[in-house]
Amino acid sequence: MRGKVGLVVGLAAGYVLGTRAGRDRYEQIKAQAMKVWELDPVQKQVSKVTELGKSALMSLPNALWDSAVKVTKAATKSGATPGQRLDEAIASGKESVDEVAEAAEATANEVRKAAHGAMDDIQKAADS
Repeated sequence: MRGKVGLVVGLAAGYVLGTRAGRDRYEQIKAQAMKVWELDPVQKQVSKVTELGKSALMSLPNALWDSAVKVTKAATKSGATPGQRLDEAIASGKESVDEVAEAAEATANEVRKAAHGAMDDIQKAADS
């Protein structure tokens, strides 16, 4: 019975001391991370990525809108038979798919490049 009580007391003491030490280390890591986050180079990159994200979000809807307009114009072209309008709308839609895909890919590449640049700058700031 004594062994069990000793084990429970030992586990409880270890838990309390370990939790306190773990919490202190967590607070140290958190404080260091906040220092790095608040550095000017890091905030500069955060601003750049935010602006890039806003502009990237606008380029894709523009490509989608332009594509929708092209398809609509092809489908409502006057002087053409319904079959011709359908064929032109389909052809225009196929061309638009490529344009939208290119816009999406360009946007993704820009975001990827900005994110890598931001991470490099953050790493440099953290190392200094």
